[in-house]
Amino acid sequence: DIRLGSWPKKSLANIRAERDKLRTIVLDGLDPAIARKAKRIQKQKEAEEIIQQAEQERITNLKVSDLFETWLRDGVARQNDNAELKRVFAKDVIPALGDIPLRELSEKNILGMLRKMLNRGVVRLVVVVYNDIKQMLSWGEKRQPWRNLLVDGNPCDLIDIARLLPPDYEEERERILLPDEIRELSTIFKKTELDWLNAPDRRIAKYPIAEKTQIALWLCLSTLCRIGELLMARWEHIDFKERTWYIPRENVKGGRGKKQEHYVFLSDFAYHYFERLQQITGKSEWCFPSRNRKGEDTHICLKSISKQIGDRQVQFKIRPNPLKGRAFDNTLVLSNGANGEWTPHDLRRTGATMMQQLGVPLDIIDRCQNHVLSGSRVRRHYLHHDYRNEKTEAWRLLGERLEEVLTT
Repeated sequence: DIRLGSWPKKSLANIRAERDKLRTIVLDGLDPAIARKAKRIQKQKEAEEIIQQAEQERITNLKVSDLFETWLRDGVARQNDNAELKRVFAKDVIPALGDIPLRELSEKNILGMLRKMLNRGVVRLVVVVYNDIKQMLSWGEKRQPWRNLLVDGNPCDLIDIARLLPPDYEEERERILLPDEIRELSTIFKKTELDWLNAPDRRIAKYPIAEKTQIALWLCLSTLCRIGELLMARWEHIDFKERTWYIPRENVKGGRGKKQEHYVFLSDFAYHYFERLQQITGKSEWCFPSRNRKGEDTHICLKSISKQIGDRQVQFKIRPNPLKGRAFDNTLVLSNGANGEWTPHDLRRTGATMMQQLGVPLDIIDRCQNHVLSGSRVRRHYLHHDYRNEKTEAWRLLGERLEEVLTT
């Protein structure tokens, strides 16, 4: 027995026609009910195959931008929720490579993008972007579905980045400021300010180096901090009574397992500049305040000081014309450029070198720089001396040396 429907919902003619079809199936020795079930299973199988085929086609056509979004979510955790990584990729990588299917990505695509960046004169950024793309693709090589799309390997492995860069480019910077250059920098700050104050028409005169920028540079030099750590500082982190600056873990540069909170014990030199800064920005919660596009209070852009310094050393840039709203001169070139360009991060290296010259032990210098020291995990677990006195003495010696350099 098998149900064929009911009249009048289904016409008798249709019922009889379906009955006649089933008679044929029965004559072939098949159970009509089983045949119906087999037909449903066949349709289900066909539907699943179509869905599977569509999914496979989707995976096959995954783009570079799809890998980047997944990598951001699951594979990389950098400072400020990957803000700088997102900015760089949004500006250069995604517009050039984002729509390319990952299986079709080649070293030629990546080289073309890097050469366009070189034409803008951003040599250091080229290296950063190359390393980031290589890291992203290496992450994908180890995971599905990206692994199957990179069957020919990581395209970045086929690129010799050193041959792409200018002959005089140095990846590992060794630049430090000599004592004469530190004095020269102080003189430049004073001169540009006096020139502006004495200008007949200040509206068209060259604006001096902002006082907050000057303070930021002296603090980088005297505390061995990274410029980004300083620009993210809040006034609640500065304890004038205890003469300490607390740097929370989230403000520290480094990957997983390489970020640790840090206390800077302020020398008289550093204490003085934090006091000067408080007179300027003390009403804000931030030591270096700004406003974002939504009008909310926040810290200034972490690249702002570095850009200000770079924009005043244009003889080292491949930039034919000034950028809108940016300085374009050689005000901050030191030693007539004989020792090359300098950056805020070079001040951290300079301060550490000065500590070394003053006889501070290397492990104390590392601790003043908040380096994660290698060694036995058991040792790190049981030994918890904070080296407060030793670090305080190291920063005191550095501060006194800077005072001596600037007053002789």
